[in-house]
Amino acid sequence: MDLSHCDPKGLIHESYRIEGITAAECRSIFLDWALSVPEGIDSRDAIEVLLSAFAAQAPDHPMTQVLQDGRVKMANPRRRGGWRSRPRD
Repeated sequence: MDLSHCDPKGLIHESYRIEGITAAECRSIFLDWALSVPEGIDSRDAIEVLLSAFAAQAPDHPMTQVLQDGRVKMANPRRRGGWRSRPRD
């Protein structure tokens, strides 16, 4: 899986460039990232790619911890809504 597919908006990449970013800010960025993961991409696989790309250079960065937590706690959301969620007659 390509890094550009895992982080299409560059949110995770940019978070590593922000000096003095807090864990709370990283969690907020992670949530935005999680909501923007394209359909068809497994979020856990994407997190692994992101960790392999960034964690080695910045093991103490708060986003590294957020990604590590996310890989354990992340659920693959099912998109609900629209015509598929309506009962059929």
